[in-house]
Amino acid sequence: MAASKGMNRAELNESVAKSLGQSKAQADRAVGAVLESIAKGLKKQGSVSLVGFGTFNVKKRGKRMGRNPRTGEAIQIKASKSVGFKAGKPLKSTL
Repeated sequence: MAASKGMNRAELNESVAKSLGQSKAQADRAVGAVLESIAKGLKKQGSVSLVGFGTFNVKKRGKRMGRNPRTGEAIQIKASKSVGFKAGKPLKSTL
């Protein structure tokens, strides 16, 4: 069973351009500004909530032990951060 491809940035830009009646370049700047703002909000406040869409938040993982898959040797994996997303009710209902 093949995984679905999903929408990429170019396709998102094209969709935004059609919705707004703007050029693809203008849509790309708008999409870029939104993504940059979300990233800045996550870095500064740890969470970005878009009512009706969902919430992005920073998730912290502590350091832990793991195994090198090649050698089987135990290794220490350092602490890290990642981004999580929880869909809002209106978004969930459209899926």
